[in-house]
Amino acid sequence: MPEETLFKSETVHDRGEVADYLRRVADTLDAGEGLTLTAGDQSVTMDPPPRLTFEVKAEREGPAGQPGELSVEFELEWDEDGGSDGPLEIE
Repeated sequence: MPEETLFKSETVHDRGEVADYLRRVADTLDAGEGLTLTAGDQSVTMDPPPRLTFEVKAEREGPAGQPGELSVEFELEWDEDGGSDGPLEIE
């Protein structure tokens, strides 16, 4: 299935600023509201359903045995037609 990027932003922030962004996302999800992402002239609003898939991924990119780049990715995913209704699990 082809992928279409609706919004993308990659900027450097200190830990506190990142925590603030994540809290705002959490508060918006908790309130059942639409999530609006804005950066410069880009903006997209998405309305996550009550149940969605939550993926957490930790990665290391770079040559084996040498310093690389570490990342933690958080992804929220749902079907546009509302068909994704499976249980949410975190391992």
